Amino acid sequence: MKYLNKLPGFIKTPSGLEWILFKKLPLILSIGTATACIPMLMIYVGNEIITPDQQRVIYQLLGVLFSVWFFVGAIAIGCIVVIIMKGPAYVADPYELPKENKKLEQHPNL
Repeated sequence: MKYLNKLPGFIKTPSGLEWILFKKLPLILSIGTATACIPMLMIYVGNEIITPDQQRVIYQLLGVLFSVWFFVGAIAIGCIVVIIMKGPAYVADPYELPKENKKLEQHPNL
């Protein structure tokens, strides 16, 4: 049995915005991470005792950091799905259906 039989005569769709966006994701991830981490690092390095207001800012920055990671991950998964969908089409192996029982399709007369 041969796996992943390509559909004959299939024309591959040219790449589009998904590759452009996928290549920019590391830059977006690093800028988003740095934007959230630099103020946290400044608070930790610049103070011996962290006040409740500074701690609240740190928690908010952690929320921004995890949100950036989540959105970049979701966009990456979306780009990968589009790249796979634009790839070559594959044909599954034929599956012979079992013989049908015609008696099961008859409705009883009420």
